[in-house]
Amino acid sequence: MHPPAHDVAAPSLLEALRSGTAQLHVALEKRLPFFSPRLDVDWYGRLLAAYYGFYHPMESRLYDSAMIPVGFDQTLRVKTPTLHSDLIALGLANPAIVALPLCPSLPPLGTPAACLGVLYVLEGATLGGQVLRREMARSLGLDASNGGAFLNVYGAETGRRWKDFLDYLGHVPLDDLGRQQAVDAACATFRCFEQWLDSQEVLL
Repeated sequence: MHPPAHDVAAPSLLEALRSGTAQLHVALEKRLPFFSPRLDVDWYGRLLAAYYGFYHPMESRLYDSAMIPVGFDQTLRVKTPTLHSDLIALGLANPAIVALPLCPSLPPLGTPAACLGVLYVLEGATLGGQVLRREMARSLGLDASNGGAFLNVYGAETGRRWKDFLDYLGHVPLDDLGRQQAVDAACATFRCFEQWLDSQEVLL
């Protein structure tokens, strides 16, 4: 359960995002192989490469869009470099990483509200990463030094940065149309991500 934000506007947007994406979120979680007994380091590496193939173009488009509402500190939130470092730690050379396929179908970012929807998915994933981090340490012996840093990308700051993000959401004024645009973009992000991972044959 995510902690509530202080601002009275946040629960309205937050609840719309939660309820609007709930089914897609659960459906994707069921297909991710992190808890599969068949998951090995090779499969994990292919999964992380597929994550890189989505996050790299997604973050580039998002942060170059100039549409993110003021107050979001992207320099603290970018995750592609950590994925790159993990892939290096897992044995991929830089030329191989540069040559990785990138997701060609990304959610539309036509409005500031849409950017918020995408950010909700990307930031929310850091909370789930905490559970996955512990599982990968247990089952594969992975930690921040040998390929598991992305699952703990914010480290001890994970909870604080999620709360800060909720506070940020609570201070962005959105009308009903804006909230719907945010939900639609969040749903599109889940769909695009699952379709991309599926195309890379890394899902259950």
